[in-house]
Amino acid sequence: MAACAKPVREVAAVDGRLPDEMLRATAPYIVRGLATDWPLVRAGRESPEAADAYLREFYRDATVNAMLGPPQIDGRFFYNEGITGFNFQSVRARLDQVLDELAVQRGRAEPGAVYVGSTSVDTALPGLRAANDVDLGGRDALASIWIGNRTVVATHYDLPDNLAVVAVGERRFTLFPPDQLKNLYVGPLDFNPAGQAISLVDVREPDFERFPRYAEALEHAQVAQMGPGDALFVPSMWWHHVEALSAFNVLVNYWWRQSPDWMDTPTNALMLALLTMRDLPPAQRRAWQEIFRHYIFEPDAATLAHLPEDARYALSPLDEDGARVLRGQLLRRINR
Repeated sequence: MAACAKPVREVAAVDGRLPDEMLRATAPYIVRGLATDWPLVRAGRESPEAADAYLREFYRDATVNAMLGPPQIDGRFFYNEGITGFNFQSVRARLDQVLDELAVQRGRAEPGAVYVGSTSVDTALPGLRAANDVDLGGRDALASIWIGNRTVVATHYDLPDNLAVVAVGERRFTLFPPDQLKNLYVGPLDFNPAGQAISLVDVREPDFERFPRYAEALEHAQVAQMGPGDALFVPSMWWHHVEALSAFNVLVNYWWRQSPDWMDTPTNALMLALLTMRDLPPAQRRAWQEIFRHYIFEPDAATLAHLPEDARYALSPLDEDGARVLRGQLLRRINR
């Protein structure tokens, strides 16, 4: 549980929308009722069956990735005991079949876990956004839909900024700032349930004997308890744990980056650093730490002042053409 966590701050929209400064925030916040006028939200307030029927109006034979877990996992999609596999199975299925399965599980005393995550709204349910959308000031955001029953997504971070809108049901988000990485006991970087590294701590029942530093993480945690129509802004790189609390839940989220599309994900740099730097002798690692500090993390006006602007090459401000050249150089070096 996150009993000692403080609530996420609440803010108000401006004339029904989020101004640019709010969409560039570096701390989370909730906007209550931002999507309260969505037809999907109104249908969900009526009943799970009404929300199901509304979604089916836009179904056009879409196939989605679904996660299915037995009742014993208590909705938590996670690793198996030895972190050699997972406690659920992934399947490809038609979206209407998943909705059928959710209806079946709603009638069971001990339902299995059913979850469709991060599915493009426009692909799975074309036309839905016409009346169920958020104005993001012209940002080219990826709109995704998440559908399931009482499920739990382990603590993870995302590179893009994220606006998560609860359309049906209730959810609880527990958030941690990026500097709490050391206290979250993160699992493998390259072997995880859904593509992002996750914390091994069960937020609902933390094992402080096994994960003692998690107590420190909780001192910095924030909790968002959300109902239909509420929206939560999750800044880039903030860790978040997500609990769907109702028998039928739908969330729509929007992802966008504050950097150009042609910039690669920093995760690639991390994985390359594992390959090239982590196992160097300590003195060499410290030398590379200083190089990264100088060129990447703390550059100032003096860093390149001794070089003419047309002789800075890879150190010049990056644009799409420069990124293409640099990527080509890297690929040639990696594929030696």
